[in-house]
Amino acid sequence: MIDQTADDEPARRRAYWRSNMRLTCTMLAIWFVATFVVVYFARELSGIIFFGWPLSFYMAAQGSLLIYVVIVWFLARRMARLDEEHGFAEDDVGESP
Repeated sequence: MIDQTADDEPARRRAYWRSNMRLTCTMLAIWFVATFVVVYFARELSGIIFFGWPLSFYMAAQGSLLIYVVIVWFLARRMARLDEEHGFAEDDVGESP
């Protein structure tokens, strides 16, 4: 009997890699905006008040750090789901024999 999963393996890997790259590029775009675009437009953003502070000050003080934490959390969660969807999940990681 011929194993069809072996024939499907390259297509499955390409689909996984395409999804992985799309997710990574999206997260990098969000990181770029939170890091560089906000700083570039700091004077314009200082007119917007957020929690009693100018938005540019808030983003420099802690806003971008919160965004980084959310990016890492979301990326780890979504990559685990992506691994499961494409059959690359690691089963029983960390369990002793």
